[in-house]
Amino acid sequence: MNKRKVIPSLRSLADQERATAKKARASWQMFTIMAEFIEATEYLSEIRPAISIYGSARLKPESPYYQLTIEIAQKFSDAGFAVISGGGPGIMEAANRGAYEAGGKSIGLSIELPHEQFANPYISPELSFNFHYFFMRKLWFAQIAKALIVFPGGFGTLDELWEMMTLSQTGKMPKHTLILIYGRKYWNEVLNLKNMVRWGTISQADFDNLQYADSVDEAFDKIRRGLERYHMEAEPFLQAY
Repeated sequence: MNKRKVIPSLRSLADQERATAKKARASWQMFTIMAEFIEATEYLSEIRPAISIYGSARLKPESPYYQLTIEIAQKFSDAGFAVISGGGPGIMEAANRGAYEAGGKSIGLSIELPHEQFANPYISPELSFNFHYFFMRKLWFAQIAKALIVFPGGFGTLDELWEMMTLSQTGKMPKHTLILIYGRKYWNEVLNLKNMVRWGTISQADFDNLQYADSVDEAFDKIRRGLERYHMEAEPFLQAY
């Protein structure tokens, strides 16, 4: 006769006070997530049209990528777009600086981190939002942007890039969102997605979703064509250029 081993449940192992405390913490976390989403909606939902710019927090003002980020942010601001960044230093600061100096909307979606993250001085005061949850922050980057521009960056930039690619591949993100990889030399050394196509782990169509640009004008033109292709509501952009 087989004897089934009885494994005590967590509930039976924990005393009532401990179980209640765990439930309270879980409930509180759920409410903080809901509160952060609602507050972000109030701040950001009416910002249209906009672009999101990703990139390294470690690149200094003397970096050529920093200067290129300023230029492209200025050009999109002149076309009537709000510019969204992570609100910190490096490429994020350059994006906000370009929008700020062009007199456009400069949005900073910051995150609470133990290092490398502090709000740069070029964010419009009423358009700064500090997130606690990474997933919530990434949601809003894509939620209100008409295009995503990715400059050279580290783990955080790659994390955001892969998430956007996955959402696009699985149809969880609108097809009109264009992912633009900026800085061909850097990305060719960091990524080799053609091998993934060769091994059959992604399709050629997935690879083709990555648009490269090596100048401000090339990036601008590719995003404009992406807007036209997907019939997006970007009248100020299309009329001006």
